[in-house]
Amino acid sequence: MADPAADAAAFPPSVLLLAPLLQMMAAKTLYAAAELGIADLLATRPRSTAELAERTGTDAPSLRRLLHALTGQGILTQTGTDRYALTESGQPLRTDAPDSIRSTLLMACGPETSRSWDRLVPSLRTGTPGWDLAHGMSWTEYYARNPGRAMIFNRSQAEHTRDAAPGILAAADLKRFREVVDIGGGDGTLLTHILRAHDDLNGVLFDVRTGLADADATLAAAGVRERCRVVAGDFFTKVPDGADAYLLKEILHDWDDEQSMAILRSVRAAIPPDGRVLLVERTLPEKAVAGFDETHWYLRDLLMLVVTGGRERTENEFRLLLKAAGFNADRVSEPFPPFGYRLIEASPA
Repeated sequence: MADPAADAAAFPPSVLLLAPLLQMMAAKTLYAAAELGIADLLATRPRSTAELAERTGTDAPSLRRLLHALTGQGILTQTGTDRYALTESGQPLRTDAPDSIRSTLLMACGPETSRSWDRLVPSLRTGTPGWDLAHGMSWTEYYARNPGRAMIFNRSQAEHTRDAAPGILAAADLKRFREVVDIGGGDGTLLTHILRAHDDLNGVLFDVRTGLADADATLAAAGVRERCRVVAGDFFTKVPDGADAYLLKEILHDWDDEQSMAILRSVRAAIPPDGRVLLVERTLPEKAVAGFDETHWYLRDLLMLVVTGGRERTENEFRLLLKAAGFNADRVSEPFPPFGYRLIEASPA
């Protein structure tokens, strides 16, 4: 079947609307490859279907069909009658690749999130997150009770943050500050990039205890552990005080307005008069429009409804939220690569 996106004018709308179904199936094949560890097994040399089936505990004829689908996507290449090798495009599926996205695939396309998307219509009817409907508990409760799955989630966040960090550093101008608190900073991936870029800066890594599970190892490996305090806590009630910069990367989009207000008020109670709040978030257009980037943002907004109960927001909605929490929005950057985030800088009113 020809690719409808290659020449939209050549296909009727009924065919174009089927293209996302192919994308969905492609995502599922990547998830299967990640779950089975196919890229790890092919990291050093090509292998046959029989070898891969034995190592993954799968049915060889069925696995061959997956290998063909991955070859069609350019993830693998067939090097012989029945031997497959990992391509350059497939390298990020390896667990140990410096640009690995394996945990992201395991989280985003795994059973927990898939079951949540299956509850989209009930979620739209009730306003209740699909995750809560599918699992009988919130996403935070689920990960607190399932440390193995929480590890995958935490690693997925670290993978994404690793790729976002250079753009954030360029937009934030952090050399102005003496100490930055990374609110909800997970394993410290973002803070390691910040501290390595600024030798005179100190950091505070703040998250729930489960989010901080790998923090010491991450900070130590980056050589910045001595300049960073690691503090466990609940950002709805209290955050570390006295720092001159409070960084929240994609935190508010996980929560509704009331919960986001509670987080910002915790920061407001802790921040000195000359401090700054730095939000790293995507912003929705003020008016719904068609386009590739816009579609991506709207789908992310639905993802928040389905999984966390949060939401993406427009620039004006962020300004109003900050104002209600006692801040002035001083600056909103242009979108920066690779994910189209903006930096929203605010000061105490």
